[in-house]
Amino acid sequence: MIYLDNAATTYPKPLSVVRAAERAMLDYGANPGRSGHTLSRITSEKVYAAREACAEFFGAEPENTVFTLNCTHALNFAIKGVAANYRRPHIITTDLEHNAVIRPIHALYKSGQVSYSIADSGICDDDLIRSIKRLIRPDTKICVITAACNLNGRTTPLKAIARLCNEKGICLIADCAQAAGILPLSLSDGINIICAPGHKGLYGPMGTGLMLTDGKYPLKSIIEGGTGSLSTEITQPDFLPDMLESGTLNTSGVIALAAGIRFVQSKGIDNIRRHEDMLVRRAINGLKDNPRVIIYRNDKTEQYLPVLAFNISGVPSTKAAEILSDGGFYLRAGYHCAFLPHKKLGTLSGGAVRLAPSAFNTASDISKFCAYIDRKFR
Repeated sequence: MIYLDNAATTYPKPLSVVRAAERAMLDYGANPGRSGHTLSRITSEKVYAAREACAEFFGAEPENTVFTLNCTHALNFAIKGVAANYRRPHIITTDLEHNAVIRPIHALYKSGQVSYSIADSGICDDDLIRSIKRLIRPDTKICVITAACNLNGRTTPLKAIARLCNEKGICLIADCAQAAGILPLSLSDGINIICAPGHKGLYGPMGTGLMLTDGKYPLKSIIEGGTGSLSTEITQPDFLPDMLESGTLNTSGVIALAAGIRFVQSKGIDNIRRHEDMLVRRAINGLKDNPRVIIYRNDKTEQYLPVLAFNISGVPSTKAAEILSDGGFYLRAGYHCAFLPHKKLGTLSGGAVRLAPSAFNTASDISKFCAYIDRKFR
């Protein structure tokens, strides 16, 4: 098996992450923040240490670092939580966004709570920035931007967009699902809220995610319940992280997520990016002379994360992925929960195949993959 579906979930996980999850299940099994006994206190300390590790990684304060189930969960908290502070605010997003962004925005629009516009990303960063500038209105309160498109890895100029949003008093929410652990990301870049999964580039377990805020924009809760704090009051706590962390946390997951972050730090984000970029370039070089392979990239004007979208002429993407799977190569095909990017690329009729390596893939993996493509699809 050669696993190249790391944009969905990284696999394998570092051994340190597996061991951290196992130890949490064995040694830190009490409910954190819910009991006064020693085991609960020790478990709470481990959860707080994980919160500190995540906060430090993204330039946030621990109290403004919220554990979620995944990036989609975090994005819903952020988008709906900020929008609830205004009367029908205008939201700007882009044509590069995952459904985890456009669906909650559209749901708010259908219920009459917001209006929204979709910026045309064009073929370069300047095109995207110009489009966002044109769409800004007096009632624009939120801008939700992906750090990198999950379909083909195209990156966005987050720092420049952050400067624009800060000048206009617009809350910038960044979907960092594909970029966390690959690009250096920090609230100090001017981003107001970072949303990230734990199970992708941070190498944590599935069922973990993060929402980190700089505290400049109030949030309303969209889930209420037990938090372990203010238990004698009928209303939800109005302070973070308790306000957004109702119910029992995925304790073993967040402890293992901290181990994943330490793994990324030990390898170095830049080193991981260089390694994965090398693998994608190797794949492009190995596929570009095959007349049946269609690669969706514009390297002349756009910047990309190490993700590659492609198709085989005359073969549906799902069929191509099935043939690859039969040969031991695991890639994702179809629509990648990303209606808008597929619409932009013109692949709504059949989707695309996506190659996404991780720190654990090798040049040999890619060479074998390209050779298999040549054998099956020449």
